[in-house]
Amino acid sequence: MGKKQKHCDPADPDDAKRGDNWDHVALDAEHRLVVGVVPGKRTVENVEALVRDFKARTQGRPMNLITSDEYKPYRQAILKAYGKEIVPRRTGKPGRPKAPYHEPSPELQYATVHKTRENGRVVNIDFRVVFGTVAAVMAALELSKASDKINTAFVERQNGTDRGRNGRKTRRTYCFSKDWDMHEAVTYFTMYTYNFCWPVRTLRQRGPDGQWLPHTPAMAAGLTDHVWPLREWLTFPAVQRE
Repeated sequence: MGKKQKHCDPADPDDAKRGDNWDHVALDAEHRLVVGVVPGKRTVENVEALVRDFKARTQGRPMNLITSDEYKPYRQAILKAYGKEIVPRRTGKPGRPKAPYHEPSPELQYATVHKTRENGRVVNIDFRVVFGTVAAVMAALELSKASDKINTAFVERQNGTDRGRNGRKTRRTYCFSKDWDMHEAVTYFTMYTYNFCWPVRTLRQRGPDGQWLPHTPAMAAGLTDHVWPLREWLTFPAVQRE
């Protein structure tokens, strides 16, 4: 964003948001729904912000199964958000007391996709159970309507869709973002209008007359009963007053 990463100066505050940036996305694979997105550098802080946002949007209830790639900050962020905080008892002995820490709760199931590469190509895809048990993870997969395997295909497919909807993210383009505030705003715009305004082919359903009816992720998740035109989405009040 703004300039190539190799031209950014770590000591220059103006370059803090320039160069390479990522979309940290929380996706409901079953309904293809973008639950949350945090654009920015791939940092621990942004990962934790995404997990906190996801937890708040889902009212704190634990998911049947959480999956991700093997980016290490996800482990601590998920444990911090969904784990149980343990405060060690004071022993009365000299020295600094032990700091509080988090332990995974019994209902927390988290697994990562593990890709084996040879000569730059993926030759095998497996998974690693981080929290929970293999049996519990497999049981969650049996209940899933999206897939019987742990993978990153759904979020990768959504990333491809978003690149097509947001010209700023097209590969090798002159349309790349030059201003961070505009980049962030357009990212939120394309991500969240996707939920309500973009019919997904794999979500379509047969109507009474046998014709295919378009369905958006928001419709599949039960958040609305129709495809929203952009005008409706843009004029819908962000804050609902009773």
